[in-house]
Formats: sequence, C-alpha cells, structure tokens
Amino acid sequence: MSFPLLTLTAAVPAAGAVVTAAVPAGRRTAAKWLALAFSLATLALAAVQLVRFDPGAKGPFQLTESHAWIADFGVRYELGVDGIAVVLIALAALLIPFIMLAGWHDADPHESSSSRWRPTQGFFALILMVEAMVVIAFEATDVFLFYIFFEAMLIPMYFLIGGFGDRAGERSEGEAAAQRSYAAVKFLLYNLVGGLIMLAAVIGLYAVTADQLGSGTFSLPEIVQARAAGKLDMATTTERALFLGFFFAFAVKAPLWPLHTWLPNAMGEATAPVAVLITAVVDKVGTFAMLRFCLQLFPEASKWATPVIIVLSLVSILYGALLAVGQRDIKRLVAYASISHFGFIVLGIFAMTGQGQSGATLYMVNHGVSTAALMLVAGFLISRRGSRLIADYGGVQKVAPVLAGTFLVGGLATLSLPGLAPFVSEFLVLVGTFSRYPVAGGVATLGIVLAALYVLVLYQRTMTGPVKEEVRGMPDLRARELAVVAPLIALLLVLGVYPKPVTEILDPAVRHTMSQVHRADPKPDVNDVEAAK
Repeated sequence: MSFPLLTLTAAVPAAGAVVTAAVPAGRRTAAKWLALAFSLATLALAAVQLVRFDPGAKGPFQLTESHAWIADFGVRYELGVDGIAVVLIALAALLIPFIMLAGWHDADPHESSSSRWRPTQGFFALILMVEAMVVIAFEATDVFLFYIFFEAMLIPMYFLIGGFGDRAGERSEGEAAAQRSYAAVKFLLYNLVGGLIMLAAVIGLYAVTADQLGSGTFSLPEIVQARAAGKLDMATTTERALFLGFFFAFAVKAPLWPLHTWLPNAMGEATAPVAVLITAVVDKVGTFAMLRFCLQLFPEASKWATPVIIVLSLVSILYGALLAVGQRDIKRLVAYASISHFGFIVLGIFAMTGQGQSGATLYMVNHGVSTAALMLVAGFLISRRGSRLIADYGGVQKVAPVLAGTFLVGGLATLSLPGLAPFVSEFLVLVGTFSRYPVAGGVATLGIVLAALYVLVLYQRTMTGPVKEEVRGMPDLRARELAVVAPLIALLLVLGVYPKPVTEILDPAVRHTMSQVHRADPKPDVNDVEAAK
C-alpha cells in the first residue's frame, strides 16, 4: 500500500488538536508552542504534496487513497488531489501558523474577567481541528465523506466565534458576549440549513446511482466515468434539483449574495485571526466545491443555472463593494470587501472559460493571502487602540510608520493594484468573462473602482491627517507581528510578478473541469478581428 500522505496531512493537525487540548491549564505557553509545531508539521506535509504532485500526469486525481468504509451504502474513504486542491491545501497550511502567531495572546485570560472558561489550549486546539477538517474536505473524492467534514467544521468555528470573540470597544462584558453569541448562532444556522439541503441532494444522488448503476455510490470519479460512458443519464429535472441542493450549500459557505449576511457578523465579532480563518481558509471550501462537485457532477444543470449565478455574482461584487464604502467598522469593511471578492471568484467559475476559471482558482489563493495581510494588520491596529471604529483613528502613519506601511500594502493588494498578486487573478477573471459575457464583464469592472474608493478612504481616515491624542503613544509593529506580516507581503509581491508556478499547477485541473462541462473557450469573432486590422 502506498504511503498515506493525504491522510497524514489531515491527521497531524487533528492529533495536534487533541494533544494541545490535553496540556495542563497552567501551561498556556507550552500549549501555544505545541500547537504551532503541529501546524508547521502540517505545512511541511502540504509542501511534500506540492513536490510530489505532477501537473502533467494523466488523470484528474493524484496521491489517491481508497478504502471500504460503509460498504452497504456505497460509502468509501476515498481521497485524491488535483491541482486546485493541492494548492488550496498549501494555502491553508501556510496561513494557519500566521493565524496562530497573530492570535498568540487572544485567548489569554482577560484581566478584568472573572470567567475562566477561555482556555488558551482550547483556542489553539480548535484552530488545529478546523485545519484538519478543511484539509480533508479538499482531499475527499467521496461525496458523503466530503459532506461529513463540510458540516463538521462548523462546530469548532462556532466555538471560535462565540467563545473567543473580539474584546475591542466600549461594550460591557455581557453585551459583547451577547453579540458574539448572536454572530456564532447566525453563522451556524445559515450553514446548517445549507448543509441540510445539500444532504437531501446527496441522498438523491445516491438514489439515482443505485437506480441506474445497480448499486449506489458516492464516488466522484465513478460517477463522472459512468456519465462519460453513458451508463448514468440523469433526467433534466432531477439533475437541476440535485445541482441546486449542492449549490445552495456552497453559496452559503462562499458566501454569495443573498446568502452572505452571516459573514459581516461573524468577522466583526471574531478576533482578527479567526476572521482570517473564516474568509481566507474555511470559505474557500465553498468555491472549491463548486468546481469539484457542481460542475463535474451536474454539467448540464451548471450551464442551465449559469445566467442566474452570473447575475448573483455581479450583485455580490457591487453590493459588497458599496457597503464596504459606507462602513464605519474596520473589520466589517474587510468582510464586505470579501463578499465582493467572492463574487469575482464565482463569476470566474461560471463564466465557463479557461481564463475565467484559471483566474478564479488563482483568486482563491491570492484573496487568502491579501485578506490575511490586511485583516491581521488591522487586528494589530485595533488591539492597540481598543476600537474597531474608523473615526477613532487618525495620523497613525506618523507614530507607527511600519504598521501604516504594511496596512497600505495589504489595502493596495485588496484593490488589486498591478504588481500585487490579486491583480493577476482579477484580470484573468474579467478577461475570461468579457470573452463570453461582455456586459457582465463591463459591470464587474465597477467593483474595481469601488474597491479603490473604500481602501483609499480607509487608509486616509485611519493613517493620515493630524495625530489623534488616543493614538499618540501607539507602538509600531513588534518582532512577532513583523514575522506574521512580512512573509505575507513578500508572497503578495512574488505572486504579483511571477504567478507562473501556481498557474502551472492549477491550469490542468481547470482544463479537466472545462472538459467535464463540455465547454470550450469562445473563438474571436472574425469580423471583429478584421475591423481591428
């Protein structure tokens, strides 16, 4: 039997969560270093996956593992990675150590709090558990196995939001706890409803395969091969109903308008590192699953739903950007900006062009890095001032120039400035959309203009102008904080100038997905070419 690298990559953070949680109460520092060590070990395993992955190999999945699990119901423990999955696993594994370093003191007991239920061990153990579940969700090629971890990751996230929320602001302990609880419950309910609808679709998929193949299966490769061979032919109505069940759950997780409303609450009430965990790691499972499951399992239904999904994507882009412009809360501004960016990702996926989907998959990576850089620096800023309100800042660049400079770079990456990583992916999404849906591409470009507005206004109001008395003594970034931010900014610069190593891994998986939905890139209009000459 081949070495179970994929299983090990998920098992290490899961084991780390158990070990970290078992550290005695008085050994908080030891628990932190132990959790960080497990996250670094996971990063090393993710790097091994990248090294062993061959972009030129035949077949959609590599490093596969397959074992019987619940044989009577056709459920298998089946893992495999394509180019998209292996890159997103690497992104998650890369960000988790930075999230831990940024939140190094976030779960330390509050001096003014008499409650002792916020153990540091629990905070870091929950982060590792989320990482384990996200990794196996990216690796799962059995639909039922994917569903289990797609839903299970909600539990540790619920406790991270509700139990270890943001302490900034002038709220009382009771008011802050109530708002954290509301955000956590809203997050859980929205995603649970989406998951339950998906569960009905998963059961329906099993029934269809059992009826037409003689025995039910949840295996994605088996179902795709059966469809290609003509052995599985879903009725149009059935396929569309199943597609909607899957897509609804993924659109909640993504989050796509109008199923997005849980995100601003969750990111606003969570600590900055947990907010990064939500939008840069967990939410990527939703957009990834659209590519892996929606398009490959239900190709005809995907094409049928494309016009409506493109409209929803455009609404997400403009709605998120417009609300970001009007925000007074720094963290909620970043949350609405993320809604706009996820709109670009979904737009690229359903533009059904090679450039659009390549841009969307690259956007998942670049958005994760840029949002992590901006939100973590924002968290450092908020922890110094004790307020999330933009109006409470001013002149920070004069007293903390390094903090202000890194905040600016993170903001410029968010607005997709040329030379920084998100520009490449956003450009590809727009080019791919223009080639098939020129009107939609034109509307989407308005999101770029609005992004420049909300980012630059945010920087102007917080970092420039007269120095407010409350920020006059604000310290600059410390060594631990620089260790978090500097690599992220370096990665934004490298991927902005030379994204080829990542796109070479992603593109074969994109071409495979395009072949599954029987879509080819539109050819240039001959008359337009002649007119251009």
